[in-house]
Amino acid sequence: MAVTIQALRALEILDSRGRPTLMTEVELSDGARASAQVPSGASTGRYEACELRDGDAGRYGGQGVLRAAAHVEGEIQEAVRGLEACDQQQLDRRLIELDGTKRKERLGANAILSVSCAVARAAARSCGVELWRHLAEVFGTEPVLPLPMINIISGGLHGGRNIDFQDFLYVPLGAGSFAEAMERAVGMHGRVRAACEKRGYRLTGVADEGGWAPLLRSSAEALEILAGELGGGDGIAVDVAATHFFQGGGYRLEGRVLTSGQMTELLTEWVERYPLVSIEDPLAEDDWEGWRELTRALGERVQVVGDDLLTTNTARLRRGIAEGAANAVLVKMNQIGTLTETFEALAVAREAGWRAVISARSGETEDAFLADLAVASGAGQIKVGSVTRSERLAKYNRLLEIERRRGLKMWRWAG
Repeated sequence: MAVTIQALRALEILDSRGRPTLMTEVELSDGARASAQVPSGASTGRYEACELRDGDAGRYGGQGVLRAAAHVEGEIQEAVRGLEACDQQQLDRRLIELDGTKRKERLGANAILSVSCAVARAAARSCGVELWRHLAEVFGTEPVLPLPMINIISGGLHGGRNIDFQDFLYVPLGAGSFAEAMERAVGMHGRVRAACEKRGYRLTGVADEGGWAPLLRSSAEALEILAGELGGGDGIAVDVAATHFFQGGGYRLEGRVLTSGQMTELLTEWVERYPLVSIEDPLAEDDWEGWRELTRALGERVQVVGDDLLTTNTARLRRGIAEGAANAVLVKMNQIGTLTETFEALAVAREAGWRAVISARSGETEDAFLADLAVASGAGQIKVGSVTRSERLAKYNRLLEIERRRGLKMWRWAG
């Protein structure tokens, strides 16, 4: 007898920035229960699925999610009650059709994603298997532990605009296991703090994702600090988040206004000077010509990752592949709104020979769902944040647990 969805319950909770987000709990016909919490981004692209916010200035400055919660317990519950819990694709199709808008503006991608994930977790519990294994079976993927990209220095919207580039990350290419990767990352995080203090930068706290946010003179200085503390064989990744300093047709970077070509020249110089292995969002989300030129210039040497450009959207991803704009995609569940669409984007990237990076958001929760998703996807890379703040560590600790208990091998960077 099929196990079906019986009831949904939604609750407004707070994310790691103290902003409201949504938790949904599902009950199945066999008594299995599970919940899922959804994240929220600060650095968001205009083509992302829509988070539904209340707009009531008297509550949380208009950022409340009571309307989204009401949709879960009302219209969504009525539409999905009785559906088979293990048929994730049917559930997600129903949710997409029910909303009926391109960016899920009506019901809210936060409401839809919370249901999609909560049902998947409940179905896994009903079957007596771990979530990553259940997702791999549902979507026909080969699980692997991801190599982490660990945030060490933050700027942009994550670091109070102390510098223009958003994140500078450590990639432990030389690690032989996930446990070793995390040990190396903790050491790197501490060494960078000491290096910043030695240079006279006072550190009074951490940024949104747990990285240091010193008031540096330039983005290049962040690379110099990281490169100086890097272990042998390891690499650096950069999230430029260029959309957020693209104004009036130019890139307003540290007192200069650069063209797309000049941005490419700058990043090419950095690739030659520093051990850069991955560059995310080097240009703005609509600068398709610039992306094509940059990928032609650097795509054979580094991973060029599209986030705001592609937004985990298969239509934009297919355009990126066809035009040769980027060679990897950042995958964020809440950019698209359902697990099925997330795995569809991963499949499109894989078929094209592109890499994929599973990513958290700056506004996260202690829910470790993303860790299981990363393993199940077989993508091989994960970008969660730094080695401080519990909402980040929840994902890392879950991956450590999976490695120890299940003996999965970590993906290795090739080329």
